[in-house]
Amino acid sequence: MSRPTILLSNIDMRALVTPADYLKAVESGFVAARKGRASSPHPMHIPVQHGGFHAKGAQLITERGYVALKLNGNLPGNPERTGLPTIQGALLLCDAETGAVLSVMDSIEITLRRTAAASALAAQHLARPDSRTLLICGCGQQAEPHVEAFMGVLPIRKVFAWDIDEGRASLFVKRIGDSLGVAVRAVSRLEDMSRDCDVIATCTTSRTAFLKAEHVSPGSFIAAVGADSASKSEITPELMERATVVVDSLDQCLAMGDLRLTIASSALSSTDVYGDLGELADGSKPGRTREDEITIFDSTGTAIEDVASAAMVYERALAAHRGLPFVLSRQVRAFRRDA
Repeated sequence: MSRPTILLSNIDMRALVTPADYLKAVESGFVAARKGRASSPHPMHIPVQHGGFHAKGAQLITERGYVALKLNGNLPGNPERTGLPTIQGALLLCDAETGAVLSVMDSIEITLRRTAAASALAAQHLARPDSRTLLICGCGQQAEPHVEAFMGVLPIRKVFAWDIDEGRASLFVKRIGDSLGVAVRAVSRLEDMSRDCDVIATCTTSRTAFLKAEHVSPGSFIAAVGADSASKSEITPELMERATVVVDSLDQCLAMGDLRLTIASSALSSTDVYGDLGELADGSKPGRTREDEITIFDSTGTAIEDVASAAMVYERALAAHRGLPFVLSRQVRAFRRDA
């Protein structure tokens, strides 16, 4: 008899999984993809008046086969316009062999944590191991998970927060200043601190590139997170051209985000991309090779991160008897009548 579907809220998920767990899950997903045990088609984008919806799916084969499909609404003006989060959605996790719907879970938690985990995984390979200063550009939902994830892999001691809305940066500092045990300060101008920071994470909804070559010092690592659609951009082509560029998914980055715009400007070609995160994760390619090297992780958010994270969450929920079981439909056994 099949198991019921499990409904998992963000509260359930936070009780089950730590940022370090997401890091391991995301790493395993990238390694599985390199071994041919995970795959993801190109995502679907549905534009709407105030933003858009992304549908991303992937398959992962471990001891069992999983398929995940995530639908996220991304409406940047939501907090001001409606009081709702920018990102909302749900993820379906299914059994790849039987098609059974195993779980319906909050996709905001998955998206935030797996994105930050991918940035942290890239930082393990591309940032200087002694990196102590972090600049967060954009103080929305992705900011805090990124601080936590980076602190898990690097000796971060100081965090600086910048946002085009200075009030949002100040609120972010107040929210996390006491909880993470690290010095956090808001900065009003990006260029005031960017050259002094070892790690920079761009987590904005910007449609115009704002991080320039003159803003970054030799040896810096940049996690470019926000440009997850063809209409968004954070990193100028001149800065991309100066850096060693690693992508999460080359096909996706050629269709959206900062690499697409850099190639369109003729500053780089696709053959100039150093590699993808899977190649670093499985040791096929080394990470940082020089102390003064500027490294950029172009992150568009691959569904392989989603399915690996969701499978881990589901297995933890089963073991802990966590979540709300429910039945989508009563199953009727089919039979074949021979003629």
